[in-house]
Amino acid sequence: MSAILDTAIETPSDMSIETRNGRFRVAISGPASAPVLVLSNSLGTTLEMWDAQVTGLSRDFRVVRYDTRGHGGSVVTQGPYTFDQLGDDVVALLDALDVQRASFCGVSMGGHTGLWLGLHAAARLNAIAVCNSAARIGTTEGWTARATQVRTEGKAAMAVLAASSPSRWFTEGFIAREPKRVALAQAGMATLAPEGYASCCDALATSDLRDEISAIKVPTLLIAGDFDPVTTVADAQAMQRAIAGSTVVSVPASHLSNIEAPIPFEAALGQFLAQALA
Repeated sequence: MSAILDTAIETPSDMSIETRNGRFRVAISGPASAPVLVLSNSLGTTLEMWDAQVTGLSRDFRVVRYDTRGHGGSVVTQGPYTFDQLGDDVVALLDALDVQRASFCGVSMGGHTGLWLGLHAAARLNAIAVCNSAARIGTTEGWTARATQVRTEGKAAMAVLAASSPSRWFTEGFIAREPKRVALAQAGMATLAPEGYASCCDALATSDLRDEISAIKVPTLLIAGDFDPVTTVADAQAMQRAIAGSTVVSVPASHLSNIEAPIPFEAALGQFLAQALA
């Protein structure tokens, strides 16, 4: 194992790691001897989206969170990006950390990255959790229009998207109950690099795995939000029908279900990983 992962870090340690694909911001927590679990953020967020899960998951796993390319403190290269690129970034990160096998959990864009890994890097995976995601997210036209808007208007467009994000991410009840958590998520989105965000929109515009995911043989959990308007329970059920042996669990949340419903989310993920690694 790499010197970084072998260090006895019991609380989150934020660092920048050089990989063959560039530098990525990473936070590592949990026992050095525990199995590795990689957490992947959704579009418009950073590794902080997993803050509520760190303490619980770090009891049993060496948790590796990272900012996806174009987000937060990770490399922002000129787009468009593809999921071949975003998925290979995860493999490159595992290589840099000298991790041969890991479990993977991603939300939305991160979940779609998990599907790509299940198809193209199965030998490196113990299990994948695909959360609030789909084999095809949105439409080419919608993502292309958003990418064009962000590239044209820059930070102003990011501010507008951040202002409207709660209605896509959370239920009205959560927005009313947790205004500080919602505001924190909005503020994080507003600070993202426009080119990185737009380039990830490009990746979503071009990726359609619906005809491929039946080839996934890695143990797969599909978590859906009961009130998610972006990637629905029906989307998760469609993936379940395609991926042999996969399981769907729904939680009372909208799109960022790990933030809105952290307890049932973590319970479902923990039970699944315990069974997959048994």
